[in-house]
Amino acid sequence: MNTIIRDARKEDMPAVLELIKELAAFEKEPDAVITTVETLEKEGFGEHPLFHVFVAEVDGKIEGMALVYYRFSTWKGRTLHLEDLIVREEKRGTGLGNALYRKVIEYAKSQGLKRVEWVVLDWNQHAIDFYHRSGANILKDWYTVQMDENGITKFVETNS
Repeated sequence: MNTIIRDARKEDMPAVLELIKELAAFEKEPDAVITTVETLEKEGFGEHPLFHVFVAEVDGKIEGMALVYYRFSTWKGRTLHLEDLIVREEKRGTGLGNALYRKVIEYAKSQGLKRVEWVVLDWNQHAIDFYHRSGANILKDWYTVQMDENGITKFVETNS
């Protein structure tokens, strides 16, 4: 098995979108993905890219990816957010996920960042155990808060 972890290229975005959809299905939200290849290409490879993607290529085929972007912490300064890390189901358990995770952490270190953060679903015990073993802290006293497009619209209309 010839494996390479590398920076994604614009032409990799169709495979990246496939992986995003596979992750959505794994997370029991198969119909939640509305982004497109065109959006990924525009937002990731334009003049001011909003994210960076690493891909795991096995024998010339993209089998996994990790998408990250910078955030700013008022306490720490610039940090890195790991939005998604996914390996195709048939390649799980081969070390690809670990290799992508290592690449993300090494990237953060090379950028002089003080923190990498991400979220994990409370039922994904396999991932939780992996993160614990890697030395990550899982914060149990914080809630992830989101407002979807409908909530944004309703809020703006109600509070204008």
